[in-house]
Parts: sequence; structure tokens; C-alpha cells
Amino acid sequence: MSRWHAVLCKPRREAVAEANLRNQGFEAYLPRMIGLRRKAGRWQHIIEPLFPRYLFLNAEDATRSLAPVRSTLGVTNLVRFCGAPAFVPPGVVEALRDAADPETGCHRFRVAPFAPGERVRFEAGPFKGLEGLFEMESGEARVVVLLDLIGKANRLTVSRDWLVAAS
Repeated sequence: MSRWHAVLCKPRREAVAEANLRNQGFEAYLPRMIGLRRKAGRWQHIIEPLFPRYLFLNAEDATRSLAPVRSTLGVTNLVRFCGAPAFVPPGVVEALRDAADPETGCHRFRVAPFAPGERVRFEAGPFKGLEGLFEMESGEARVVVLLDLIGKANRLTVSRDWLVAAS
């Protein structure tokens, strides 16, 4: 039976910590997810840690000291309760691995960039400067927006990159 610990990493250094722990002969698991971020005016898929600043370390060999983990590049410390390294409940890491996409090894979450009914503003395209209501996603890169034109709400399917949240 695997005995997993949670490891607290330095900010944005999870991948470095994982690589260095593996180089020391430890089994480490950093669950990742594919998320959406707006970068340079466009929505892009990025790979980021599922649990920022945390990864999992297998301590199956109870005779091996965990002391080197603290001084590993990218690691802050093991997660501890009452001074003792805490164990992750059995089956959690295995469930995370099973839930990951078999091709990429990443978790996928379909998250719309806006909530239904949220006010959005056009930053590009023929409706630049106008505001409307986000209705739903329509495919990978398009969304449906309700826009009030000439006193009537019109349903438009437009590029997701044209929109930002209205302030």
C-alpha cells in the first residue's frame, strides 16, 4: 500500500521540486490541469498545477529518511500536523491519477470564461465598445451574447476573444 505525503513547494516552483525529488529517487506526483487564461487579449489553454504550491510524495519505504526533502530545491517543507509529516488519505492520489486524461496526464475542466447573465463588453470586432449579456459557449472559441440593438435583444454568436467582463 502506498503512503503519500503532501509537500509544500515554493511559489511557482512545483515542477522544479518534482524533478529534483525524482532525481533523489523519490516517487513524486504533481497533478496538473489544463485551464483557460486570457493572455495578450486572447483566451489560451495553459497547463498549471491542480493544487498550486503542492505535490505528492510516496513514502512507501518506511526506512528511508524524509529529511532530504526539506532541503530539496523548490520545496518548502512537508505538510505536517503536530510536528509529524501528515499522510494523504489512502486512495486519493490513485483517484487523481485515474481521473486525469490518459493522453496528456492533465485534468480538464470545461470552464466558461463568463457566467450566464454576466455583463460583457466588446473589446474588438464590429461591436467594439458595446455591452451585452453572456448567454453560453458555442464551441471551442465562440460564445453567444445577447446584445440590445434598436430596442430589441439580439442573440449573436461571436469570437470569445472579442469580449471582456464589463466593469
